[in-house]
Amino acid sequence: MIIRLIIKEIVYKKFNFLLALLGVSFAVAFFVFFFTANEASTRETIRLTRDMGYNLRIIPKDTDMNIFWTTGYSEYTMPEDYVDRFLQFKDFSFAHLTATLQKKISWQNKEVILTGIAPEIEPSGIKRTAMIFSIEPAQVYVGFELAKDLQLKQGDEIEVLGKYFSIKKTLSETGSIDDIRIYGTLAEFQEMVDLKGRINEIMALNCLCLSPDENDPLPMLREQLDQVLPEAKVVMNTTIANARERQRHMLEEYFVLTTIIVIIVIAIWIGSLAMINAKEREKETGILRATGHSVLKISFIFLGKALIIGIIGAIIGYTIGTVTALKLGPGIFMITKNSMKPIYSLLAWAIISAPVFTMLSSFIPILIAVMKDPAVTLRKE
Repeated sequence: MIIRLIIKEIVYKKFNFLLALLGVSFAVAFFVFFFTANEASTRETIRLTRDMGYNLRIIPKDTDMNIFWTTGYSEYTMPEDYVDRFLQFKDFSFAHLTATLQKKISWQNKEVILTGIAPEIEPSGIKRTAMIFSIEPAQVYVGFELAKDLQLKQGDEIEVLGKYFSIKKTLSETGSIDDIRIYGTLAEFQEMVDLKGRINEIMALNCLCLSPDENDPLPMLREQLDQVLPEAKVVMNTTIANARERQRHMLEEYFVLTTIIVIIVIAIWIGSLAMINAKEREKETGILRATGHSVLKISFIFLGKALIIGIIGAIIGYTIGTVTALKLGPGIFMITKNSMKPIYSLLAWAIISAPVFTMLSSFIPILIAVMKDPAVTLRKE
């Protein structure tokens, strides 16, 4: 009986039904699109800020920091197997660990920094995209200034400390000390400078997610480092670390603010349509009340209509939001575009929350209308 009355109500007030359906569909579509895009944006931001480079440098504890900042590396060395200690710990705040050995030499009448690099390791065990290029034995990467001044190019063969290498690549300009580096494998460079099994730095990335109250992650990082490597100390590039955190917080706050605004606007939309509909139906409501239909039954008719609007709007909105995100997303998020996929859990969320939302938005206007004395309503007519 009630279902038939709900259907009659929808058919009788088609335009009102379609307007409410439009509002709910728009709200769900916006949220689904924005959530899907935000997930892609978060991945994109992680990749872009990650590509800013390592922000942690783990060096021997006895390092003179004045010499360290002057030369760009520690004058002391430590055993290479120190890096393996990180593999024994879980839930660590260090990621993308790379052991390196750096030493300044005179080569081709120029001051250059030999930089031997070991393959990255991940303490978490999760496979991640490497942050630095992979170097094969007998190959080197040459910094921008060295390549420019000595007119070196890819494929050239060079001699360094009596050993011959093929230039795998000449690097782009960085505007830093990296422009005078020659990168090679750690094992080969250790042998060349007679420091086999030694390193003077472990480069790492801070993956600690900060809360708004935790502005400085260094105390926690140093506490964790003391557990695994008390013979070393950690130096953080706070400019890179802070840029990552500010970007992450900005995205989260923007998403929350935008969602709240949309929810408020759509709630007002649905509530206003429900009020207009209930106002226009005062005569029918009065007649139903006068003929013995209860307030609860009449309310169910209007709330049932709101329920149907919510369910249909959820399905339409999810479809539109997902299709739009997958269509437009790859053109915006170029790096992580292949990881954009429908988020099916949002459909379940929409089918549950949208009907609840529409019914709550309609409840007060409906209650005001049906609680009016039918005698007063019909006397006006």
